[in-house]
Amino acid sequence: MGIIEKSAHKTTIQRTETSQIRMERQALDGKSTTEYRTFQCVNQDTKQRNVDTFQLREEDLKVVDFKETEDKLHVNWSDGHESQHPLSYLSCWFKGAYAEEFGKDHTIRLWDSSIEAHPPSVPYNQFFVDHGWEAIDAPVYPESTEDLLKRLGPIRNTHYGGFYDFTPDLAMADTAYTNLALPAHTDTTYFTEPAGLQAFHCLSHEPAPGEALEEGESLGGESLLVDGFKAAITLRKENPWAFKTLAQVELPWHASGNVGISISPDKVYPVIEQEGGGHLKRIRWNNDDRGAVNPYDAKNWYAAARVWNEILRRKENEYWFKLEPGKIVIFNNWRVLHGRSAFKGIRRICGAYIPYDDFVSCYRVTNTPGGRVAGRSYNNRARMGFGRGKNYKEITEAPKQEAHVIEKS
Repeated sequence: MGIIEKSAHKTTIQRTETSQIRMERQALDGKSTTEYRTFQCVNQDTKQRNVDTFQLREEDLKVVDFKETEDKLHVNWSDGHESQHPLSYLSCWFKGAYAEEFGKDHTIRLWDSSIEAHPPSVPYNQFFVDHGWEAIDAPVYPESTEDLLKRLGPIRNTHYGGFYDFTPDLAMADTAYTNLALPAHTDTTYFTEPAGLQAFHCLSHEPAPGEALEEGESLGGESLLVDGFKAAITLRKENPWAFKTLAQVELPWHASGNVGISISPDKVYPVIEQEGGGHLKRIRWNNDDRGAVNPYDAKNWYAAARVWNEILRRKENEYWFKLEPGKIVIFNNWRVLHGRSAFKGIRRICGAYIPYDDFVSCYRVTNTPGGRVAGRSYNNRARMGFGRGKNYKEITEAPKQEAHVIEKS
């Protein structure tokens, strides 16, 4: 084992197996430890580990020498192996930091009803994710819509089928297959992993045969989008108690309206899901598909849910627009809630669900230079904040004092 002593912290480097390194930065107050791993000794074709971790004895793996150059940490091991670790990669494991050369997947941009002035719209062959949704120009054919969606990831098959093309005929026992108004909600809350992306393309909307509209009368059917992340952040600022309640109280979700269908997730889930560091991960909200709240939590949950519902329905948070033929609206179902007003006539909608992981994979591969895709995934982990870590500044500016010896088994 080698140790580098510095004025305010010490760095301990220990080889744990041929394909990874553990590097511990411990402040002299003994309070913080951070671990790192490198891209070493992997199969270059499959990008999988070549080494049987459990055939290696930790006591046989010793650091012989190491040095720090301008951009790398070089480590020589007792078995003759030499490893190189980019300093930017090691630094990305500090809470809030990331390796610049790998980049980030995207930047979250919150929005509200004012987005009507400049809605995000891109050509047929482009797609962006910062707002959580886009309106994409496309030919008015279901085949063109399906082709575009398959370029974003494989279409997810559900009890609704794969690529859907429907009118309000109640072919499925779901209010989506009616002409009723729908409040802002997310889809497939009853899946263990709700659909990642969702797409709608209005192919046509016409009066029903024999139906005539009066002068100035509209068919209705305006679409609604709400930024769930903005609503959650507003809730956290205005009512921390309500936010905490909706993030902690877990609910049963279900889909059982169709014959032969009874779907519920692997466990109960809260309305607001967070990841490390308090970052928002997913909104799961459809009051129509929600089961009964635990009686012990019901009073608090309903009080918090009323506050949440009021925020979702604020005019400044609602973006209303008309789905038009030739515009595919695609949105992140983990973030953006959607709904609609009631309508008359026959409206034909097509679209599909795309699994979130598959879309992110497609996005990284097409937007990340070769060889840096894995590094970007580590950046996302660093963004969450390493659970036991601290900011680099906190560590390097720790008070000078005796270091506590921490033994690890």
